[in-house]
Amino acid sequence: MSNQVDDWYKLVGYDTNIQAELHANLLRNNDIQVSLQTLSVIPGMNSGAVLWVQKHDLDKAKQILDNIDVSQPSDLTQQRDNEDD
Repeated sequence: MSNQVDDWYKLVGYDTNIQAELHANLLRNNDIQVSLQTLSVIPGMNSGAVLWVQKHDLDKAKQILDNIDVSQPSDLTQQRDNEDD
Protein backbone atom coordinates (compact mmCIF):
# COMPACT_ATOMS: atom_id res chain seq x y z
CA MET A 1 0.00 0.00 0.00
CA SER A 2 1.35 3.40 -1.00
CA ASN A 3 1.01 6.60 0.95
CA GLN A 4 -0.24 9.45 -1.29
CA VAL A 5 2.17 11.88 0.36
CA ASP A 6 5.08 9.80 -0.95
CA ASP A 7 3.79 10.00 -4.54
CA TRP A 8 4.81 13.66 -5.04
CA TYR A 9 8.04 14.46 -6.87
CA LYS A 10 9.88 17.72 -7.31
CA LEU A 11 9.48 18.78 -10.93
CA VAL A 12 11.26 22.14 -11.15
CA GLY A 13 12.18 25.24 -9.15
CA TYR A 14 11.73 28.84 -10.32
CA ASP A 15 13.43 32.07 -9.26
CA THR A 16 10.16 34.00 -9.19
CA ASN A 17 6.68 33.11 -8.00
CA ILE A 18 5.05 34.36 -11.21
CA GLN A 19 7.07 31.91 -13.35
CA ALA A 20 6.03 29.05 -11.10
CA GLU A 21 2.38 30.09 -11.12
CA LEU A 22 2.29 30.43 -14.92
CA HIS A 23 3.83 27.00 -15.46
CA ALA A 24 1.66 25.43 -12.77
CA ASN A 25 -1.44 26.78 -14.54
CA LEU A 26 -0.16 25.43 -17.86
CA LEU A 27 0.17 21.98 -16.33
CA ARG A 28 -3.24 22.21 -14.66
CA ASN A 29 -4.76 23.14 -18.03
CA ASN A 30 -3.30 19.85 -19.29
CA ASP A 31 -5.02 17.84 -16.52
CA ILE A 32 -1.93 17.46 -14.34
CA GLN A 33 -2.33 17.90 -10.61
CA VAL A 34 0.32 20.36 -9.38
CA SER A 35 1.35 21.47 -5.93
CA LEU A 36 3.12 24.83 -5.72
CA GLN A 37 5.49 25.41 -2.79
CA THR A 38 6.59 29.02 -2.32
CA LEU A 39 10.04 29.49 -0.84
CA SER A 40 9.05 32.27 1.53
CA VAL A 41 6.30 32.38 4.13
CA ILE A 42 6.19 36.18 3.99
CA PRO A 43 3.27 37.31 1.78
CA GLY A 44 4.40 39.36 -1.21
CA MET A 45 7.97 38.13 -1.01
CA ASN A 46 8.96 37.02 -4.51
CA SER A 47 11.55 34.46 -3.50
CA GLY A 48 10.66 31.73 -5.96
CA ALA A 49 8.72 28.50 -5.85
CA VAL A 50 8.95 24.78 -6.51
CA LEU A 51 6.45 22.70 -8.50
CA TRP A 52 5.60 19.20 -7.32
CA VAL A 53 3.66 16.60 -9.32
CA GLN A 54 2.52 13.08 -8.66
CA LYS A 55 4.66 10.23 -9.95
CA HIS A 56 2.19 9.15 -12.63
CA ASP A 57 2.19 12.69 -14.12
CA LEU A 58 5.94 13.31 -13.88
CA ASP A 59 6.93 12.32 -17.44
CA LYS A 60 4.01 14.15 -19.06
CA ALA A 61 4.72 17.29 -17.02
CA LYS A 62 8.41 17.25 -17.98
CA GLN A 63 7.48 16.86 -21.64
CA ILE A 64 5.06 19.82 -21.52
CA LEU A 65 7.58 22.11 -19.82
CA ASP A 66 10.39 21.03 -22.17
CA ASN A 67 8.26 22.00 -25.18
CA ILE A 68 7.70 25.61 -24.11
CA ASP A 69 9.00 27.88 -26.86
CA VAL A 70 11.38 30.36 -25.26
CA SER A 71 12.36 33.31 -27.42
CA GLN A 72 15.20 35.63 -26.64
CA PRO A 73 14.13 39.08 -25.41
CA SER A 74 14.30 41.65 -28.16
CA ASP A 75 16.46 44.71 -27.71
CA LEU A 76 13.97 47.55 -27.98
CA THR A 77 16.68 50.17 -27.68
CA GLN A 78 18.02 49.41 -31.15
CA GLN A 79 15.34 50.26 -33.69
CA ARG A 80 15.92 50.35 -37.40
CA ASP A 81 16.04 53.72 -39.09
CA ASN A 82 13.35 54.33 -41.63
CA GLU A 83 15.71 55.85 -44.17
CA ASP A 84 13.98 54.07 -47.04
CA ASP A 85 10.69 55.89 -46.39
